[in-house]
Amino acid sequence: MDAFYASVAQMDNPELKGKPIAVGGGGTRGVVSAASYEARKFGVKSAMSGRLAIKLCPELIFVKTDFERYTEISKRIRKIFLEYTDLVEPLSLDEAYLDVTENKIGFPSASLIAEEIRQRIFNEVGLTASAGISINKFIAKVASDYNKPNGQKTVNPEDVFQFLEDLDIRKFYGVGKVTAEKMYQKGIFTGKDLKLKSLEYLDKNFGKSGRYYYDVVRGIHFSEVKPNRIRKSLAAERTFSKNLSSEIFMLEKLEHISEEVSKRLTKNKVSGKTITLKIKYSDFTLQTRSKTLPYYVSDTSIILETAKDLLYQNKLNNSVRLLGISLSNLNTEKPKKPKPSDQEKKALVFN
Repeated sequence: MDAFYASVAQMDNPELKGKPIAVGGGGTRGVVSAASYEARKFGVKSAMSGRLAIKLCPELIFVKTDFERYTEISKRIRKIFLEYTDLVEPLSLDEAYLDVTENKIGFPSASLIAEEIRQRIFNEVGLTASAGISINKFIAKVASDYNKPNGQKTVNPEDVFQFLEDLDIRKFYGVGKVTAEKMYQKGIFTGKDLKLKSLEYLDKNFGKSGRYYYDVVRGIHFSEVKPNRIRKSLAAERTFSKNLSSEIFMLEKLEHISEEVSKRLTKNKVSGKTITLKIKYSDFTLQTRSKTLPYYVSDTSIILETAKDLLYQNKLNNSVRLLGISLSNLNTEKPKKPKPSDQEKKALVFN
């Protein structure tokens, strides 16, 4: 979906159409959750402080988040998807993968299916969407950002290698800002530059991600569209109106966060073994501390006591603006399937 949260706000309040808006971010401590395309022209983007956003765009209008509304619309859109295929893997409320190799309407063209779905979303929901179409999830994901907003891009099988070679390394899904800078320093600016690097070189310089970069630049990505995507973690966090400088003042906050996490675990009928405490300091540096228990938990008291232990585990680096608790290693996770052998992968490598 195109600027989903912001677009929903503009759809529900026509007076906001065409104006720069930010979802969340209000007040001196707020953080922007989403920005309309009108606001993005000024440099406003998600995860930016509200203070900086208003500095970049003095006419910016802040609106409150409304997850009930986002969820309601997301379900309506997903219902449209399911009329074309049962292989729908939601990534979030506003994004999903669809496998239309075999589809319910018998269309031979994935591009035509994407066009029809986008038109139906606009007609039946009132929002625009963009799509990427290709041979696997990685390339489709990259292509989906190409003609935003309200557009689509198809990368046909015969065009895959040229598309990836020409691609700016920053546009590779899975290459973040820090990794991109590191690649630049090593002379890797495009997919073509990346493809020239050996697997040994990538392993040495990028660790476990080396194999991933080596494969995807060659069009190899084995991940299937999983209609029943397994949740891997569940979390809750709070940003404070004033920075907290003592662990004592944080205990009450941790209690409320633990209760919220426990409620979400109960609602989703899951429990987890690994508890992680997230700490964001006043200088915006981030720290996480984790502990894995020998049993699955969802009870508030155990989550809270573990979070307290993690809080006191090391001295705080600075005053704290945000605390969060997450549970991972959930009882929904299945054993991983063995990865394809190098021999199997070679069948798909074309130089």
